[in-house]
Amino acid sequence: MYRARLVPLDGSSPIEIDRELTLVGRKEDCDLRLDHKSVSKIHCVLVKSDGLLLLRDLGSTNGTRVNGQRVRRAALLPNDKLTIASFHFRVYLGPAEEPPASPDEHTMQMDAKELGKLAKKAAAAEAMVDSSVEMPIFKVQTNALPDVYEDEESRKA
Repeated sequence: MYRARLVPLDGSSPIEIDRELTLVGRKEDCDLRLDHKSVSKIHCVLVKSDGLLLLRDLGSTNGTRVNGQRVRRAALLPNDKLTIASFHFRVYLGPAEEPPASPDEHTMQMDAKELGKLAKKAAAAEAMVDSSVEMPIFKVQTNALPDVYEDEESRKA
């Protein structure tokens, strides 16, 4: 079993997504109620399935964004920034039980050179990852509507 939660960027308590289907909106009977005028009565739905967290906007007025891009539907990944109207969250997907923090883990200050070295090491390690991992095959259905909205600036041009 995996854990899905939305961690508000304003520092308030994380919201557990523990149902298979979570209706998000301003109405009282929504599973996740965001009581603000910027949120539509029935704004979007989150679907927890097979280790994935899927999102579908339900025609909301102020939209739903993933990493700054307005979307109609999306598969959410760990650490994605999810914006529902004016509410901002970080997506957490992981094991049901969080591993205990190691006593050796702590925040440490680094200068730019140290950070650069660390970034190079991480990039080199990522390049060596085996990409032959088997992925499940999903049947794809076409949709008349795009999943991602055009940038407003490209529409003006």
